[in-house]
Amino acid sequence: MLVWLLQLQVGLHNEVFFYLYGLVPGKYTVEEVSRHFSVANHIFSLFSYMFLHGGFWHLLGNMWSLYIFGDNIEDHFGSVRFLGFYVLSGLISGACHFLLNPFSMVPTIGASGAIAGVMGAYFLLYPRSKILTLVPIIIIPWFIEIPAFIFLGFWFMMQFVNAAGQGAGAGIAWWAHIGGFIAGLVLVKCNQRLPKTGTRQKINQFTRKQHTPRLQTILATSESNDRDLTGDIEISTLEALTGTRKLVTIPWGFYKPLYRVSIPPGVRQGTRLRLAGMGRSVSGQPKGDMFLTVHIKNAI
Repeated sequence: MLVWLLQLQVGLHNEVFFYLYGLVPGKYTVEEVSRHFSVANHIFSLFSYMFLHGGFWHLLGNMWSLYIFGDNIEDHFGSVRFLGFYVLSGLISGACHFLLNPFSMVPTIGASGAIAGVMGAYFLLYPRSKILTLVPIIIIPWFIEIPAFIFLGFWFMMQFVNAAGQGAGAGIAWWAHIGGFIAGLVLVKCNQRLPKTGTRQKINQFTRKQHTPRLQTILATSESNDRDLTGDIEISTLEALTGTRKLVTIPWGFYKPLYRVSIPPGVRQGTRLRLAGMGRSVSGQPKGDMFLTVHIKNAI
């Protein structure tokens, strides 16, 4: 998204920008062109091209595909390996395009090759997952769920058809898609042979969810006819340090009153919070209080 904002600043159709940071095979193979670019630019372009897009719809299409397929693949690899997997897929897809178009002077941009790698991994790991697909029948939209291996298999076949047919001159790097998809298949197999390093567990300590649900249901209890009620409230370690505000509901039959609860910073495991006037009503006596016991998730 940051790269997209940069593109908006320099212009979405700035050809100089695309030649500088896009993948242009001729920059590496044509001497007259290559000498105008530094070694650093030659190397950087191999990575930067996969973060550039030709327009909003190009960006949206790629991000939508990444949204659909990416989370499952990240869960499989872990955050660090997924990042490496994604970049490697993009590099391999670019290499495939380069080998089949070594003297092309047309800049190649976009995350499609790297995302094709994600799709290849999904094809191998989750072949029977269902993909909600729009199938237009004349002007009538029809949504059906298609198994992933059929959806992705058809998509992969269409890349070959377009690469070999009339789509070859459409300005789309079909071979980059094909190379990225195959890279995804191969990298999944390679990952299964790599030893586990424990990095994922270490990172999860910092990336796990830092907040508990804002709205919580309190199952209040009392002893005999005591006007005071007791219950538990759950917060995270970060919320215990900084303080937080929660909405709690205390069900009484069909009645579910909603209250706002402020938890001060610095509370500890087992701290009891007194909420005045939130207890039971007993005839002829003032309303009791609610006492909430703090439970800190992931407390050490």
